[in-house]
Amino acid sequence: MEEVRIDLRIPDAERLAEGKRSAQLCFKINHTMPMTEESDALIRELFPNMGANCQVFPPLQVNLADKVKIGNNVAIMYNLLCMSAGGITIEDDAMIAANVSLISNNHDFQERQIITCKPVVIKRKAWIGAGSIILPGVTVGENAIVAAGSVVTKDVPANTLVGGVPAKFIKQIEV
Repeated sequence: MEEVRIDLRIPDAERLAEGKRSAQLCFKINHTMPMTEESDALIRELFPNMGANCQVFPPLQVNLADKVKIGNNVAIMYNLLCMSAGGITIEDDAMIAANVSLISNNHDFQERQIITCKPVVIKRKAWIGAGSIILPGVTVGENAIVAAGSVVTKDVPANTLVGGVPAKFIKQIEV
């Protein structure tokens, strides 16, 4: 998975416009009565790449929502944070618990005005436990479970349970 580097010292009108659009829509969503047609329409507007039958519970914060792809039948609970410059994909039937952070970008250690980006991928039927943090470049495999409060720094194989800081293999999941 190739790293993309964004130099914040170089203006990018398209990225800035999407950042503004995302921030303003998040604000509107977070200040609208949840579970209403108005709220649902704003969430659909925020996530142009969202499938059918998804549940997204505000509040949420997303910096570049056009880089987030959400499959069908996805459930996302309260307080999702997406730092999505590197791209975030959440496949069909995945579950994202409350207070989860999906982080696809970081700052270069030496040149801090440069953002380093690698995609985050949550595969089909994966479950990300409450308060977990998924870091840049991580793929959580199909049907995998990330235990609550975990910090995931490496790929999670399909059909496994991982947990801890940093997350480590706990057991295989019978399917």
